[in-house]
Amino acid sequence: MVTQNQRAAKAGIDKFGMRRDELATSALVTLAERGYAHTGLRDIAENSDFSHGVLHYYFTDKNDLIQHCVRLYKSDCATHYDEIVATAVSGEELATRFGVAMGETLRDDASMHRLWYDLRNQSMFQSELADVIREIDGLLEQMIWQLVCRYAELTGGVAVVDPALAYAMYDGMFEQSLVAYLAGDLAALDRVSARCEQLLHLVVPGV
Repeated sequence: MVTQNQRAAKAGIDKFGMRRDELATSALVTLAERGYAHTGLRDIAENSDFSHGVLHYYFTDKNDLIQHCVRLYKSDCATHYDEIVATAVSGEELATRFGVAMGETLRDDASMHRLWYDLRNQSMFQSELADVIREIDGLLEQMIWQLVCRYAELTGGVAVVDPALAYAMYDGMFEQSLVAYLAGDLAALDRVSARCEQLLHLVVPGV
C-alpha cells in the first residue's frame, strides 16, 4: 500500500502540501456545519468539488484530514492578533482593539470556533486527535500570553497569573460567549469585547 509519505515524495512535497491545504480548506466548511460526529470523507466529498477518491488519496482517513484542518485554521488564528500587539502604543489601545477583534471573530467565525470546541471535546475520546489539539492549545496559549506581556509592558504592570491560567480565563470566557451567541444572544458580541478588556485589567492590575 502506498503511504502518504510516498505519495508526497512522488508528487513533490510542496505541491502535495498545497493540495492538502486546498482540500482541508474546502472540508472545513462541511465540518463546521455538521460537526465531527456527523461528518465522514464521503460527506465532505458530496459537499465539495472533490471526489471521495481524491480526498482518500491525500488523507489516510477522516482523522488525518481533521488534524490537518485544525492545524491550518487554528495556526492562522494564533497569529491573528500579532498586528495589534506590534502596533498598539498604549495599554488602553491594546485592550480596546483586542476586545473589538474578539467580538468580530465571534460574529464572523462562530461555526469554526464551534468546530474547535467540538474537536477538543472529541480528543478526550479519540486519541488520534489529542496531539494536534494540545499543539494548537499551546499556540493559542502563547497568543494570549503575548497580549498579556505587551499590555504589561505598555502599562508598567505585572501579570499576576501564569500563561496557562491566563489562557484558561480567556478560553472559558470565549466559549461561554460562543454558546450564548449560537443560542441567539446577540448581546454576547458586546459582552465578549468588554470582558476581554476586563480580563486584561484583572490579569495585569493597574499600578
